[in-house]
Amino acid sequence: MHPLSVTLIQSNLVWENKAANLAQFSEKIQTQTAPGQLVILPEMFSTGFSMNPAQLAETMEGATVQWMKTMAAQQKIILAGSVIIEEEGKFYNRLLWVLPNGTVAHYNKRHLFAFAGENQFYAAGNKRLIAAVNGWKINLQICYDLRFPVWARQQIQEAPEFDLLVYVANWPERRNHAWKTLLIARAIENQCYVIGVNRVGEDANGINHSGDTMLIDPLGQVVYHCAHEEAISTHILDPQHLQDIRQRFPFWKDADQFNIYHI
Repeated sequence: MHPLSVTLIQSNLVWENKAANLAQFSEKIQTQTAPGQLVILPEMFSTGFSMNPAQLAETMEGATVQWMKTMAAQQKIILAGSVIIEEEGKFYNRLLWVLPNGTVAHYNKRHLFAFAGENQFYAAGNKRLIAAVNGWKINLQICYDLRFPVWARQQIQEAPEFDLLVYVANWPERRNHAWKTLLIARAIENQCYVIGVNRVGEDANGINHSGDTMLIDPLGQVVYHCAHEEAISTHILDPQHLQDIRQRFPFWKDADQFNIYHI
């Protein structure tokens, strides 16, 4: 493993306006003199958390996906964030992992937010995405997934399954205590770094978002936290710190073995 540089972009979003959102993220990324190798955007970064997929969804050949490919190639970065995607007659809240060479991997959000009706418009995913870069294994998840620890849990074989757990979100301010608490819990129980990238600002439904984008180390210590304002921050994740913790406190070796069954 080598050190991994990560840029977190906490931003307001223009409601259901792809052109405006892509323009603002282009500016935010292009003005960074030294962006991280991995750049993380919020959930549904091009539209906001909308229950209007029939009008907003695009295919994997659509404008937002093409923008991500172009930006990743031009800036020589890995770009991650979720987008409304239509595939085979279904809509997905899909996290895209886009490499500079144009390769795209994806994760479809497993836990749909029924409280807001997400389950009425979107299909749920059933397969996790654990990506790899610089020797790091990265588990990529979306917003409401955070409330369900089994879905994120390390499935231990001879070594921990992943080293970094990432959540992209549109998490409301009114429940930000849960957001902050659960991010810390995921870091402690999985003995890994955790990143949560959330949006700020009020959406068209009058829901305010405080951001509270965070980076947490494998001991549950908060390395970075930003609330109530747009912000871009870049951090270097230290593999030696991670390995030292896992060697000094090898709790991961005592984890329960389990399987997740999909009905």
